[in-house]
Order: sequence, then C-alpha cells, then structure tokens
Amino acid sequence: MLSNSIGRLAFASAALLSISAPAADWPQWRGPDGTGVSPEKQLPIIWHEGRSIIWKCPLPEWGTSTPAIWGNAIFVTSHTGDNKLLLLRIDKKTGKIVWTQEVGSGEAVREAPKRSTQKFHRLHNLASPSPVTDGRFVVAHFGNGDLATYDYDGRQLWKKNFQEEYGAYSIWWGHANSPVLYGDTVITVCMQDSLADQRDKPVESYLVAHDLRSGHVRWKIPRMTKADAEECDAYTTPLLAKIAGIEQLVVMGGNQLDAYDPTTGKQIWFLPNLVGGRTVTGLSIEGGVIYTTRGMKGPLLAVKPTGTGEQNHRTILWSHNEGTPDSCSPVVWSDLLFMVSDNGFARCFETKSGNLKWKERLKGEYKASPIASEGRVYFLNTEGLCTVVSAAPRFDKLVENQLADETIASPATSEGRIYIRGKKSLYCIGR
Repeated sequence: MLSNSIGRLAFASAALLSISAPAADWPQWRGPDGTGVSPEKQLPIIWHEGRSIIWKCPLPEWGTSTPAIWGNAIFVTSHTGDNKLLLLRIDKKTGKIVWTQEVGSGEAVREAPKRSTQKFHRLHNLASPSPVTDGRFVVAHFGNGDLATYDYDGRQLWKKNFQEEYGAYSIWWGHANSPVLYGDTVITVCMQDSLADQRDKPVESYLVAHDLRSGHVRWKIPRMTKADAEECDAYTTPLLAKIAGIEQLVVMGGNQLDAYDPTTGKQIWFLPNLVGGRTVTGLSIEGGVIYTTRGMKGPLLAVKPTGTGEQNHRTILWSHNEGTPDSCSPVVWSDLLFMVSDNGFARCFETKSGNLKWKERLKGEYKASPIASEGRVYFLNTEGLCTVVSAAPRFDKLVENQLADETIASPATSEGRIYIRGKKSLYCIGR
C-alpha cells in the first residue's frame, strides 16, 4: 500500500510543479489562525537529509519554540548552555542568521526544593514559548518571565519581566505559554499553582495585555478557577477566534474553558469543572466548535458555547476518553479531526458526531502538534520522523520522512515550504 501511495505522490508532485504557490506567513505558534491548518499549496511530501532540504541553519542550542515567519524573516528563540536567552532573525531565502539579540538570561532549574518554585521538565527549557510577529515587530517570551518587543532591525522597543512585576512563577514544570497578538496589543496568559492550601493569599493566575509599541499595560485580569495544586497549571496558548460573530480570546486550563474580550479583558463566558489536571494540549476551533482535552490525558471534548456567563455541560457536543494526547494539539481538516497521543496512537474522528473513523500506531513518541494542508496531515515525532497521511476517513499512510535531529517543536509552513526546528538546526524543506 505504501508503494502505491508513493506512486500517487510522484504523479501529484509532477502535476503541481507548474502551479505557483501563493505566499503566506506563519506568524505564531500553530500558524495564521493558531489551529495548525496551513493554507499552503505544493508543500513537500517526501524528504530526508539528502533530499528536498533547501537549507539547514545551525542554531545555538537549544529550544522547543516554533519559528514565526513573515515575509523573508524567520524568528526563533533559543536558550544556550551558558543560560543566554536569544532571539534570532534568519533570512528565509538563504537560511543565514541576520542578527542575534540577547533578550535576557536564566536557568532552567530541573530540581526544586519546594512546590512553590517552578522547575522545568527535562524536555524543555526557557525557550519554549514561541515568538509572534505582525510584520513590523516581533515579540519574544521566555520561561523566566521576560517579554520583549523588537523591530525587524533587531532594536528592542521595550522589555518586561512578569516574575519581577507580578511575583515568582509557581507552575510545576516550567512556564511555556506563548503570546498572541490582537491588533496592536500583545496578550499573555499565566496559569499556575495557587498554593491555596499553603497560603492565606493564593498565588494569582492572570491574563495581561500590553501595547505592542510601548509596553504599556492595556489591561490585566486575574484568572482564578476551582482547581487545586498541579491542576491549576496550564502550558496552553490562548486562541483568538470569532464565535457567534464576536471576537473572543479562548483559554483552556485550570479545569476550565473560558473566553474573554481581547480589547478589555472582560470574561465573556466560562465552562467550569472540566476536571482532568494540568493542561498542555492546545485548542482547535472550527465552525464555532472548540476542541480541547481536559488535560493529563483526559477526555477530548467538542464544545459549542452559547451566549454569555456560565455554561453548562450541555454545551459539550461529544467526548472521547481513550488515548488522548498529553501534549499534542488536535487539528481539524474539513469535517474530520486528527490527533496523536504522546505514545504514537493517531486517531481520526468525525467532527459532528465524534465517531472514531480510524486508529493507527505511528512510530515513536510525540510532543509536536500535527499540521494539516491540502488534504494531508503531518505527524512529527521526537526523533525527526514525520509521517504524512491522507486527511481522510480511511487510514492512508503516504510516506515517512526522517531527519537527523531531535524534534519537539511543531512545524511551520510558508511559500510552499515546511520549516522544522530541531534541537541543533532549523530545516527548510521544499519540493
């Protein structure tokens, strides 16, 4: 079956060569809409170290943030062995580093003596939040609390440190939430252990919005839920989406799904008591339906919020309990949802009914979130192997592609090419 699939790919590739791919940017984690769906045409399907690598840029080790791409500029962050926190601009055509800025410094503490001090999981460090750009400025965020905005020439406009301004992080496994842009505002979320069982005044989880040019605080609101201890923790990135005609900032974590007005920070609605545990898996939204997990490999949910205020569990259209991911976000293509568990079981569901269409074991372990484009889904494991399957209700593995690097960051796409950030290098892959 695999050989037949490769044959079909070769024919399709030849047919597409005469079509010019439209330019598109990947300005943030999980792409233009934050959902892992790429609008690109002619993305490569077959590659390895000796084929289809347009360029390979060595990076100062290391980080797990996804590249942000706008025009000819690619931005990545890194945390070096001597604890420097770096923002790099890379030329998209040549793969050469244009400039490197040292944003700050910090140590990824692996052992912490007490619960109130964050420690970092061995698979990531302070360069886990992904940068975000609007074509004029780029915002870099790090696990030590540094948030800074630069112009495209590498000049710093402003810098804040959340731990200095709002208190030490108490998240268990290292702050990793990525910022998002709404107009001229950069919005960041911090969801962490409240330590309510240890202190009279609980540690605050919060959302904060800064002016992109000046760094002035536009709004800051607490986000306190009914969760306790590690269940308070979330490593998720907010997702901007229009639901029922209203622009909303949707957040999952602390056993709660909710949404906010991105202009004012006012809460629009909330769905509490989604007890699962600390949440890593990000959101996907399609057709006003939100797809999320409860965290800690808890159930996958399809939620359609209505109106404002507290939502009841009737807004949950369907759920699936088996083999959900702890880290990888789901992705929707057409009327199908795809996900992969951390131990490599990929599944396909009907989005309307939640019916399982197929379940297959892929090779390796998974932390990166899959992407979808042109009727295909790309699953990237932690050892550089990317399995490409048809975005179809029947399992159809097209090809497996191997790179010689550790790959935890989610892929990015732009102008018909795929960008994969490894521990050692950034790969540009094209036809």
